[in-house]
Amino acid sequence: MSSWTITPITGVFGAELTDGRLLDDAYDSAEFGQLLADHRLLVVRDQNLTHAEQVAFARSIGEPTPAHPVVPGHPDHPEILVLDAARGGRNAMWHTDVTFMPTPPAASILVADAVPVSGGDTMWADTRSAYEALAHSLRTLVDGLDAVHRITPLAYWGEPFDSALGRDDAQQLLDDSRKVPPVVHPVVRVHPVTGRRNLFVNPGFTSHIVGMSRVESDGLLQMLYAHMTQPAFVLRHRWRVGDVVIWDNQATMHYAVDDYGVTERRMRRVTIRGAAARGPSGTESAVVADPLVAVR
Repeated sequence: MSSWTITPITGVFGAELTDGRLLDDAYDSAEFGQLLADHRLLVVRDQNLTHAEQVAFARSIGEPTPAHPVVPGHPDHPEILVLDAARGGRNAMWHTDVTFMPTPPAASILVADAVPVSGGDTMWADTRSAYEALAHSLRTLVDGLDAVHRITPLAYWGEPFDSALGRDDAQQLLDDSRKVPPVVHPVVRVHPVTGRRNLFVNPGFTSHIVGMSRVESDGLLQMLYAHMTQPAFVLRHRWRVGDVVIWDNQATMHYAVDDYGVTERRMRRVTIRGAAARGPSGTESAVVADPLVAVR
């Protein structure tokens, strides 16, 4: 990565890479992983990667996963999930990608193919800085907690009145989501590269905290979400066609702003395989086996 100019974007996270092209460098995956872990998000403009180039770049830094556990991938590139606003792919909800699986992606790579003249930005929240800014007593509390994550049928596509999904498509998403068992993750994750702690809950897929009443769980989660999305921990990216954004899916969550009406907006995502989350006490992600833990 020595050929790149690295410029921080905010005071806490994010960096823009300039003076290079992603496919011109042979990456040491450990070196790139350290860069991504340090900044949590990397913006590389004017790359204009083809579908095949996007997958090739993903392979150079890790192992791409299938596009999505229940949503079909691109017919020629099964690693690519196409997010087309005209077909329901609006993502207008804070979430961390695929935390409803026991091994969520380590990173995501998003390429912009069509963007509105104005609007359609994406926001990312830095969950490491958010954790470190919590009061000591709250850090001590959340360090020992686990939470259940599960897929919701419209977590990616918005509410039905905001979605371009047809009735048959919605039914298929509902049926497929019921086949995915809930998982439990530690509320605080120890990053596998940096060893630093971050919050690992998100409104898109976290249903409740294990061992708490509904009032306690909902109240604590809402407080954490409000804390994590304070402006000090949020970066907002204004897209241009050809942009590539790579983010650490282990220490961020994101939100695609739905403020562009029927204007065309089309992205494509590839995710890099990750591992189970590990908490401060050594607990790790697992499929929920006890119905008393999963029920909500």
